Amino acid sequence: MNVLLVDDEPLVLEQMEYMIQSIFPFWTFHKAADAVQALTINQTHKINLAFLDINLPGRSGLEFGEDLRALNKEVEIIMVTAHQSFDYAQQSIRIGVVDYLTKPVIESELHKVLSKYQESGATQNYSSLIHHSLTFIHENFAEKISLSDIAREVHTNPTYLSRKFHEEVGTSFSEYLMHYRIKAAKRALIANTNWSISDVAENSGFNSQHYFSTLFRKIEGITPKEFREKGK
Repeated sequence: MNVLLVDDEPLVLEQMEYMIQSIFPFWTFHKAADAVQALTINQTHKINLAFLDINLPGRSGLEFGEDLRALNKEVEIIMVTAHQSFDYAQQSIRIGVVDYLTKPVIESELHKVLSKYQESGATQNYSSLIHHSLTFIHENFAEKISLSDIAREVHTNPTYLSRKFHEEVGTSFSEYLMHYRIKAAKRALIANTNWSISDVAENSGFNSQHYFSTLFRKIEGITPKEFREKGK
């Protein structure tokens, strides 16, 4: 399931991803700050579900939603807004919006909106072996874990697990773990402003602040400190 999150507030994007990922850990998330970025993402990924903030810079979420539906008839759209409005509701119905969430988004309300995807079994088609391996990673990423640790946990050979992991997930175990830790660090940088960069690194599974900062800049294009400043 490819999920598109569009909001001009970085903290909202990170929180939304975190809350949804707690229910659907194997969904893939794509985030954008405005309609231009979102359209670019839609050109390279088949979006199944989109959460759109109504008040975006440039084209509004409703205007972008109309564009998105014209390009992708099967996408399901959920609008996120700080204001309830009859006009917004009318426009939403016209473009086929499936649901509404009001800011600040409450986790219980989000879970209610997403319940139909749980009932329909809308998860990626991973084998039981890989499903359990990913769950172990998501629950223990902050610890020192290796492929051998996971292989012992799921009762298989590390070489076999490595091959199956790459076949089904599309990347190696080490690459997946690294990117998952970076995602966790991004959430921590914005949500825990009292943490030092060293604290963020340690709580995200990195044993060296220098390595974490170097890797973060390589992947995100900015330093952890700059990312935190952008999120304020």
